[in-house]
Amino acid sequence: MDVAGLDEAQARDELARLARVLGRANTAYYQQDRPEITDAEYDRLKRRNAEIEARFPWLKRADSPSDQVGAPVAEGFAKVKHAVPMLSLGNAFDDADVVAFEERVARYLGMERPLEFTAEPKIDGLSLSLRYEGGELVQAATRGDGETGENVTANARMINDVPQRLQGAPEVLEVRGEVYMRHADFAALNAAQEAKGAKPFANPRNAAAGSLRQLDARITKARPLAFFAYAWGELSEPLSETQMGAIERLKALGFSTNPLTKLCNGAEALIDHYRDIEEQRATLGYDIDGVVYKVNDLGLQRRLGFRSTTPRWAIAHKFPAETAHTWLEKIEIQVGRTGALSPVARLTPVTVGGVVVSNATLHNEDYIKGRDSKGNPIREGRDIREGDWVEVYRAGDVIPKVRDVDVSKRGPDSVPYEFPTVCPECGSPAVREEGDSVARCTGGMICPAQAVEKLKHFVSRGAFDIEGLGKKQIEAFFKDEQLFIREPADIFTLEQRDAQNLAKLKNRDGWGEKSAEKLFAAINERRKIPLNRLIFGLGIRHVGDSTANLLATHYGSWQAFEAAMDAAAPHAGEAWEDLLSIDGVGEVMARALVDTFHTPETRRAIDKLAAHLDVQDVKAADTSGSPVAGKTVVFTGTLEQMTRAEAKARAEALGAKVSGSVSKKTDIVVAGPGAGSKAKKAQELGVEIMSESDWLALIGDA
Repeated sequence: MDVAGLDEAQARDELARLARVLGRANTAYYQQDRPEITDAEYDRLKRRNAEIEARFPWLKRADSPSDQVGAPVAEGFAKVKHAVPMLSLGNAFDDADVVAFEERVARYLGMERPLEFTAEPKIDGLSLSLRYEGGELVQAATRGDGETGENVTANARMINDVPQRLQGAPEVLEVRGEVYMRHADFAALNAAQEAKGAKPFANPRNAAAGSLRQLDARITKARPLAFFAYAWGELSEPLSETQMGAIERLKALGFSTNPLTKLCNGAEALIDHYRDIEEQRATLGYDIDGVVYKVNDLGLQRRLGFRSTTPRWAIAHKFPAETAHTWLEKIEIQVGRTGALSPVARLTPVTVGGVVVSNATLHNEDYIKGRDSKGNPIREGRDIREGDWVEVYRAGDVIPKVRDVDVSKRGPDSVPYEFPTVCPECGSPAVREEGDSVARCTGGMICPAQAVEKLKHFVSRGAFDIEGLGKKQIEAFFKDEQLFIREPADIFTLEQRDAQNLAKLKNRDGWGEKSAEKLFAAINERRKIPLNRLIFGLGIRHVGDSTANLLATHYGSWQAFEAAMDAAAPHAGEAWEDLLSIDGVGEVMARALVDTFHTPETRRAIDKLAAHLDVQDVKAADTSGSPVAGKTVVFTGTLEQMTRAEAKARAEALGAKVSGSVSKKTDIVVAGPGAGSKAKKAQELGVEIMSESDWLALIGDA
């Protein structure tokens, strides 16, 4: 279903699915060098995730693909902490996205279009950071998860395009770029592989990544790797005042830079250059999967800054994905952690963009029937049935999307699909409440499917992220009659129960003494857990990772958070108003939070879990000297010297809390022209009101 047709329940379930499939895709691509999906398909799925988060920001998960860069470092290489994180880029998929990107940048800066950008091919390779000190190459590291990469210094020295020494470089210079393999070299390498009976590589990117990440540098030396430089990390002095100037400086220092990099004035010029590069794509001699646009002025880049994992000043305009047709053999129902019944199409396997697809999402009952959540027709009203010939759009590594159906190939015995009215897992009634496009199992805690999915969420990457305790292990433990895990607290009593039980974990299939010890150690490491991860791990409806961060920052400690939830019932009073004052928390989400803590069985499980944990308070940022640290600020009216987004970002960077509403806990209201009810309420409460100019003077930014 299109994002516009999703309701909150569907959006939440879809975000959970996207987090799972994109997490697996990241591991396959960045860590194992065995990508399971094409880049275009990966980008489509990540774009869908971002669109859902934009529409439902309070549902954003702690393990959101939007906040993930790469994958954890694989074993075999020393870890390298990047001095400056290696972040990923946001994506554009059509001309409208590019125009929207420029408008977004201009709006944030309060400037007029057109703006000046650089445009360069996006190389389909492996990211590499090269650190030079005193002109000497001292370290090379892969991206890893963006914060920590793998030390591949010995291997990087084997690449001809990587200079060993630099003349005239800054004392400290981290050069970043892409390791890749040219088509001709890839063909020769595969010919040599086949000649000696070895398995050929799937594609140049896979070959380049595998070659760079060899434990024996001699193997890397024998592989024809190349390197394009296009960015930098830590610097002891600036390379230039502009992006283009910095690229030219890197070229002068001896690095290979892409000759198709061009200065463009405005979105229209960017799109024109994109078309030029797209036409040349087949003749370049190396793989690219799009074009990267960056604000040229480095001063403006600094003003724009970063989101959690992506810069505001750059975007990747990707090339389109692919589709295929196949038979839909059967429709099956899966039950999620919130009880949502999600239909899945089982397909006759078909290759889409180089990946074999056998499953696809059908979203919900309405989507199958050919209508959106408001009853309007989609696919011109064509329903989807078992036995249909369908068009499959590759939107993920496990469950892509059924886009359309060819009714001309429908057999005479075809019948409409009847959506179930009972849960296929526990037999409880499946109820679709008014306004909800998803039918949900009413079994709650007695439904094994919901219980298992809640546990999978609890151990997911953005929550407790317990090494060795993933999807398969959770399913096995849930079924184990002796070493069972039926609720989160059971995880933290597993070692104790194992010690008391004759049926040891080490004696079970897939487990040995060492693997059991490693699991117990990993569980014990997570007894100390940050507050935001615990809140997210509870799996409360409507609470994603961004909301968990907001709540953790606002309350500071588990004790304060728990006490506030206790005091906020029954959806009234000072604690309730304080919860609603958090910028980004609405009434629906607030009700879900408070009701969770006042549901006896759920509260029992939460208290039981908390008894095993050392929940870490939120560490306040170093805002020493900030005149607004710890103060609650509300912006209202029209800001004339900066955008609302920039104002909020600056305030939070200085340690202030930005609220969406005025209360007696508000310290400052910054009121611009057109300030209305918020300014009036501030006057009534005696809250300090200041102009935008006064605010800028206060924070030393006048």
